[in-house]
Amino acid sequence: MTPYPRFDVPGQVALVTGAARGLGRAVALTLANAGADVAIGLRDATQDAGLAGEIEALGRRALPLQMDMTSPAQIAGAVATAAEHFGRIDILVNNAGIAPGHNAEDVPESDFDRTLAINLKGTFFASQAVGRLMIAQGYGRIINMGSQAGEVALPGESVYCMTKAAIAHLTRCLAVEWGSHGITVNNVAPTFIRTPGTEEHLSDPAREADVIERIAALHRIGDPMDVAGAVLYLASPAASLVTGHTLLVDGGWTAR
Repeated sequence: MTPYPRFDVPGQVALVTGAARGLGRAVALTLANAGADVAIGLRDATQDAGLAGEIEALGRRALPLQMDMTSPAQIAGAVATAAEHFGRIDILVNNAGIAPGHNAEDVPESDFDRTLAINLKGTFFASQAVGRLMIAQGYGRIINMGSQAGEVALPGESVYCMTKAAIAHLTRCLAVEWGSHGITVNNVAPTFIRTPGTEEHLSDPAREADVIERIAALHRIGDPMDVAGAVLYLASPAASLVTGHTLLVDGGWTAR
């Protein structure tokens, strides 16, 4: 009989980028709770806000890493350090991203360049560095953090939307290239989630009410653990035949 699906990752090693807060923090803790040791990618490795201790309290190993996602050199160095420390990397979660808001006619070049550098360039070069390790070991799970903004237009977020649409297609490209090496590549696309990054937007009662109304099916704003559960599924053996896929965690926003 075929074994029942498993939704845990015991003994595996995960690298989560942008893990200091919000979605990244929730994902790191969820993977640790499911049995993984976790390398924590941070823009400032001295500021992990206690995350390493929380992971260790779950009985897993943690390694904070200096990993500025605008620097391919730092990305490569962090991946090499994690691989040397743990001996392998089984799961990569490309969570780091930014979303400076401007109407399209007002986007400054500096914000355009930084958004692409972190959201796209950082995601690609982290995938490349970890992908080389996964090809050598014949196994891997890469989960990109997209957004419903890759599927629908959000006013004032043209550059962010563009990067998240590109990540969805990059996911398909890498899935096709690396599938023969036992690597799956998928994309999680959340709606508005209550995190430090959305706090300012959702602090306006009118905007919060508009977001809740647009989340058509469930009419509630998500929690980071709603997204972390989707990441864990895609990292787990239960999703072994799922690749090149974008999993919307949007409460029905895009179904409308």
